[in-house]
Amino acid sequence: MQYVAYELAHMFIQPMRLAAKALKHSADMPFNPIGKTPMMRHVSAACEVFEGVTRRYGKPEWGIDETTIHGLKVPVREETVLSKPFCNLVHFDRPEEIVGKRYDPKVLIVAPMSGHYATLLRGTVKEMIKEHNVYVTDWVDARDVPVMAGRFDLDDFIDYIIDFVRFLGPNTHVMAVCQPSVPVLAATAVMAGSNDECQPSSITLMGGPIDTRRNPTVVNKLAEEKPVSWFERNVVSYVPFGNAGFMRKVYPGFMQLTGFMTMNLERHTSAHKKLFDNLIKGDCDSVQQHKEFYDEYLAVMDLPAEFYLQTVETVFQTHALPLGTLMHRGQPVDCKAITKTAIITVEGERDDICGLGQTEAAHDLCTNVPMDEHYHYVQPGVGHYGVFNGTRFRTEIAPRIREMIRTVQFKRRTQSAAFIPQPYRSLRGERETQFDWQTGRPVPGAAAE
Repeated sequence: MQYVAYELAHMFIQPMRLAAKALKHSADMPFNPIGKTPMMRHVSAACEVFEGVTRRYGKPEWGIDETTIHGLKVPVREETVLSKPFCNLVHFDRPEEIVGKRYDPKVLIVAPMSGHYATLLRGTVKEMIKEHNVYVTDWVDARDVPVMAGRFDLDDFIDYIIDFVRFLGPNTHVMAVCQPSVPVLAATAVMAGSNDECQPSSITLMGGPIDTRRNPTVVNKLAEEKPVSWFERNVVSYVPFGNAGFMRKVYPGFMQLTGFMTMNLERHTSAHKKLFDNLIKGDCDSVQQHKEFYDEYLAVMDLPAEFYLQTVETVFQTHALPLGTLMHRGQPVDCKAITKTAIITVEGERDDICGLGQTEAAHDLCTNVPMDEHYHYVQPGVGHYGVFNGTRFRTEIAPRIREMIRTVQFKRRTQSAAFIPQPYRSLRGERETQFDWQTGRPVPGAAAE
């Protein structure tokens, strides 16, 4: 009934939205004699704010048309290379006929299936495609997947990751942002347990809930307070008529967005008040920044109910992965089986979604990974979003990930049994600087000769 009520509310408010748009258009007309008066500026600003907060936001476009490689602008082509009912594997290709043959490491970025679309990682992708061959999991809105396509749970999520890694082949590096850290680590353990030849060369876990018993946050505590049956009764709904996924059980995106907004309600209210003031003043740059952020933030998707409920139970309540009780298709998931995959974890000092230490717990589980292939970094001064996006990510986190990936890539190619700290030549045959992992600063005298 909640989903039906939500749809009816949108239908009811649609005429009001149209009236607000018409009024704003009239107020902004250049030949309106009172259009520039303070009163009409307030009317126009109020109409625009009202239209923005009541609009249904569709899936944003990636909008990545070019990148910069060694100071040169290079076109980027977005293509879907593999399609599954609940996910498309998207490749951001840099045409060889333009950039020439490159041997950049393959990186699979696993986007979170947590309410927002994969395009939330646009900044992450933009930074990574400069020096990596990037693929991204683009999850499909569950309300657009017909019931006949079957269910989708945590086991299926793990299977999808394994299928994508096998599709990309050996020497693939996997980067998991937030929630996928658990299934990515589990998928790596499953592949290691079967001695799969396509085991990832490295996995990068960023702000992920590997062990939520460490420094639990408000989100963690809320997930533990109620039994799974409560979540099923109160937050799971059926997709209403008129959608391709009619009668599919989902965790609606609008409910998750409500939770996000109420956690920081004062900040969001203040942001819209500032939007109103900036519209009156005509501060176009501030207005554009606000719109760009909320066009992405307010675009949400529905999650398959099976996946959501199983994640709540196994990750936040029973802590199955850190306790060694996680099962995949009836088989135990043993992280100790991982021996050929480097582990890197990244956390934000001010993360209020995944507390400090929750992602770092992956190192304690993967005890058979060589010591020189364990990397952990805490980024000062950033919250959850800043771990994978923004200035700090571009200038401090991404260079460390890049250095680790190339160190592992070099080690795998030379089939060395020990970590080689000496300077090495770039796979592109260029002089390259070695960076210290903790400080991010160039190591004096470490340029490849």
